[in-house]
Amino acid sequence: MEASEDSKTESAAGTGTAAGTDARTRTGTGTRTWAEGQATPPKRVLIAADKFKGSLTAVEVAERVTAGLRRGAPRGGEGLRIAALPVADGGDGTVDAAVAAGFERREARVTGPLGAPVTAAYALHGTTAVVEMAEASGLRHLPKGVFAPLTATTYGSGELLRAALDAGARTIVFGVGGSATTDGGAGMLSALGARFLREDGTPVAPGGGPLRDLATADLSGLDPRLAETETVLASDVDNPLTGPKGAAAVYGPQKGAGEDDVAALDAALAHYVRVLEHAVGASATSATEYALAPGAGAAGGIGFGALVGLGAAFRPGIEVMLDVLGFPAALEGTDLVITGEGSLDEQTLHGKAPAGVAAAARARGIEVVAVCGRLSLAPAALGNAGIRRAYALTDLEPDPSRCIAEAGPLLERTAERLAADFLG
Repeated sequence: MEASEDSKTESAAGTGTAAGTDARTRTGTGTRTWAEGQATPPKRVLIAADKFKGSLTAVEVAERVTAGLRRGAPRGGEGLRIAALPVADGGDGTVDAAVAAGFERREARVTGPLGAPVTAAYALHGTTAVVEMAEASGLRHLPKGVFAPLTATTYGSGELLRAALDAGARTIVFGVGGSATTDGGAGMLSALGARFLREDGTPVAPGGGPLRDLATADLSGLDPRLAETETVLASDVDNPLTGPKGAAAVYGPQKGAGEDDVAALDAALAHYVRVLEHAVGASATSATEYALAPGAGAAGGIGFGALVGLGAAFRPGIEVMLDVLGFPAALEGTDLVITGEGSLDEQTLHGKAPAGVAAAARARGIEVVAVCGRLSLAPAALGNAGIRRAYALTDLEPDPSRCIAEAGPLLERTAERLAADFLG
């Protein structure tokens, strides 16, 4: 897919050549940049930032940064080429990023986490679909202040996957994050044909809590198209399903689970794994092994459901999405990459979008700077991640609530500062 670019630029996917002279020269100590005294500033900039959660989408971030760069660059940015490739790491905003890169947006009416119908989107390009579980089963679908840690279901995520299959998808990037659920993906698998029954033969109720009543599981009715489909589990977390680092213990409290709820969910998920041992049968990998695998605990354990039931392969979300969005091609001829997200903190260093963007750009010898709402990483940590400098909105507006409310104008002003430092 190609990145979008303003009217003065060529395609960010590398269909043209960058104007001007390359701003990087090799010295005995590595790459020397214009900001360190080079005579020629960068001529081609790629904006590859994630959303600022709660204030700006990734597309809006790119638009605001572009406007600020134009104002801050000499002569209104004459001769400067700015390309935009909004990115995501598999969580909220993944479908939007795919659509911005050229995928077609599709919608389906599915079951929300509380059982009421919701409209959910996925993205399609040829036979490749990007499906975001939060579109169907995310916290965004809960009324403000309302949580259902024991009963929220991923059934709608399964319906959304089925809609992608119906549309002809045979490669599915399944982005998981931002979930309202902790049901181990049981709801998702049920929507795709699996059966989870109580001792009396009736279906287990929705949610993670009722899995304690699970007596038998039957995966033989799963949609046969899944066997012909390559499914990639894209996530920015590598937690196992259960235990102190599992789905309930680590993420349950974010979904309204109290201490007793966490214990009940963890025990129910462990029981779920034991029952699934028989359903999986003599496969190469046991349900217990799947439960311990990286990503099994993602999005309330839907990662486990995808691994054990869909035959999914786990990959860090940002790596998958950079490939899908065409990031390697977009880097061709680029002199400077601007990445970012709402908060640059320790979590950023563990699979979040800016770290993935910086690693890929650094491997090509391209300088990376970042914009963010707030910054809590030391310069050394930024440098180790491949980010030369970070610009925070809180430098201009220390009040967090005003910073969120005025994120757009503040980001434009921040980009003007960046332009003065790096574009000359």
